[in-house]
Amino acid sequence: MTIHFVREIDKIKTRILSLSAYVEESVTMAVKALITRDGNLAREVIQRDFKIDEAEVELEEECLKLLALYQPVAHDLRFIIAILKINNDLERIGDQAVNIAYRAEVFSRREKIEIPDIMLTMAEKTKSMLRLGLDALINLDVKRANDVCKSDDVIDNMHHDIYSLVKNEVTKHPEHFSTLFKFTEISHQLERIADLATNIAEEVIYMVEGQIARHRGKAMESKDKDF
Repeated sequence: MTIHFVREIDKIKTRILSLSAYVEESVTMAVKALITRDGNLAREVIQRDFKIDEAEVELEEECLKLLALYQPVAHDLRFIIAILKINNDLERIGDQAVNIAYRAEVFSRREKIEIPDIMLTMAEKTKSMLRLGLDALINLDVKRANDVCKSDDVIDNMHHDIYSLVKNEVTKHPEHFSTLFKFTEISHQLERIADLATNIAEEVIYMVEGQIARHRGKAMESKDKDF
């Protein structure tokens, strides 16, 4: 490929890493707004979203332009396809951060209610998954990417536990139904962020190894059944 193509690839790498950092910051801010009942911080997360949307569109256009102009193959093609998917996942993570921020803003105006410990733990583990997934992207680290994929079930189980907890609390305190229900919504949004972090990790594996991670897992299971 030409020097110009290499420069364009480097520009795309810089853009995706910049967007990754910005999205991760939005998630961190949204969780902090929820915990501290900071309505101003929640509104700041909401206002930041247009920059994420704008960056996602610009990066997609750059990737499509490279595909049209240079018709890359092999590793370069895998790289651009993976970046297109990761770009979309980051935009969706930004949307989930906004959804959490909306609920944090509502909480900031209501009578204080204790956030369940399991939700605080889930929020921290979700942020850690996202950080690990983005580290895997930055370093093209398959081991870290695999660690992210393995963590997803933990978040799914926590989401299920929070749903059960809220159902029990609603039975005891039906007057708090509206607030308690928002805990299930926030839990769902955290679970979606974890899913999207897993998607990013799977794309890193594809980028490096040329294997589709979710299909690789199914293939291994099928192989095991043959013995």
